[in-house]
This record gives sequence, structure tokens and C-alpha cells, in this order.
Amino acid sequence: MSYAIVGFGKIGQALAHAFARKNIDVTVASRRPPEALAPQVRAIGPRVVAKSLRDALEADTIILAVPFGEHREVAKALPSWKGKTIIDAMNAFPVPEELHGLPSSAFVAKAFTGARLVKGFNHLPAATLAADPVVEGGHRVVFLSGDDEDAIAPVAALAKQLGFAPVDLGKLNEGGALVHARGRTWGRLIFKDLFKKEQ
Repeated sequence: MSYAIVGFGKIGQALAHAFARKNIDVTVASRRPPEALAPQVRAIGPRVVAKSLRDALEADTIILAVPFGEHREVAKALPSWKGKTIIDAMNAFPVPEELHGLPSSAFVAKAFTGARLVKGFNHLPAATLAADPVVEGGHRVVFLSGDDEDAIAPVAALAKQLGFAPVDLGKLNEGGALVHARGRTWGRLIFKDLFKKEQ
């Protein structure tokens, strides 16, 4: 399984740190050319590699960490997303009217035709996401949700590999609503820094 993070702002860099900490290879890309990312990438670790967007999108699993309004530009980069898993780590706030009441991830899924989409890694601030998720015998929780149940299991496996405790909230418009914004109100689990003790 190959991984890429698209977007190299605070959240993208926090996730790159999580991969580097566990020595898992990950590609990163942004609107800037790969050489512009090189100093930050080198500082994070040797398992993180900056590539062009096109090259990064060859990965099996792509974490979207761009500002919400830019996801459509990323979606246009490939003619088909069949066989790809998209992890939506973005937040739309305040929620744009164009969503017409849909959870933002359901709206994003429409742009990535053929992909399997899972909402995840979006409820924690970047500094928290970048920190070691293993604390005093517990693992920091990351919430996952999606309408494709089969897509959640491999994303949960990745979260565990990264040291997190994945919690499946179910479908986007059901439990997933807890990690989506509605209008100008955050979902109830946004910013909740929770830990799960090892059994």
C-alpha cells in the first residue's frame, strides 16, 4: 500500500510527522513545486518524499489536506479515481451554501468519481495531530466515517500503524455528522482530544 498527502500546510506536515515517526514511506505534494517543499521535508525525515501532484497521485491512498475550496482542483488531476482511497482530512468552516446541507465529505466524494472516500484525521488541531499519539498506555483517538464500509477497515489499519486508536463513527450523515461542521457550528467531536487505553 502506498500513501500520499496532498497539501503541505499545518495538517499535511503534522501527518507527515506521524508517518516519519513510524518509518512509513509517504509522498507529499502541494501547489508549490517539490523542490520548494524540500527543506521542510528533509527536516521531517528520510521516509517523506516531495513529488509533483501528478506523481503523488500514483499512490493507492491519498490524504486530502488542502484548504476545502481546493479539493476540486486536485480532483481534476486524474481522469478516473477508480481503485483509489481518499482520506478527507479537510474541514469546511463556515460551511459553504453550495453544499446544500450535505456533509462536506459527501460533497467531496462527488468530485472524486470512482474513489472510496473516508473522513478521517480532521478533528484534531495540527499541533495535536503531530504529537506522539501514544501517551501513558493509551492511544490518541482518530474518528473515521464513510459510506463505503469496506474502505474504512484499511484506513483504520493505517491509523493503528501510525499509533492512533481509530473509532468508526459509521456513515457520513449519521455518526460522521459528529466530525462535520453544520453552518457555523462544529460537530460535537471536533477538537475533542480523547485517548483509548490498551486492553
